Amino acid sequence: MHSSLNPFATRRRAAGFTLVELMIAVAVVAILTSIALPSYALYVKKSRRGETESALMDIAQREQQYLLDARAYAPDTATLKSSVSTDVTSYYTIQICQTAVLPCNPPGGAPPTFAVIATPIAGTAQAGDYTLTLDSTGAKGPAGVW
Repeated sequence: MHSSLNPFATRRRAAGFTLVELMIAVAVVAILTSIALPSYALYVKKSRRGETESALMDIAQREQQYLLDARAYAPDTATLKSSVSTDVTSYYTIQICQTAVLPCNPPGGAPPTFAVIATPIAGTAQAGDYTLTLDSTGAKGPAGVW
């Protein structure tokens, strides 16, 4: 009997992957993804926070220059001619305050004083992050985050 007609003849293995091999590969990729994605998200969140801290430092520096020129602090970033990047304003609300109204709480002491506050915007990737503050004395909050 000719071997090509015999259904029990030794079969050649077709090139490619079996279903089991494919499922193992998918499982390995899924495990690696479940480990990597949270770490990456945390890294991106810290990176955005760092960019926001830099923006607050820039605003504080401009406030000090404005004080030298006008003998008062500017009430907002528009007065300072400061443009905060959209990378910051997409995730944080930036507020300059000069009065002791919560959550705005500039330092005590002889006026003039100011505080710059960056509050994470709800519904963004930064939601649940820290509210960052920087005041005219150079105090940064919350402690240990900067």
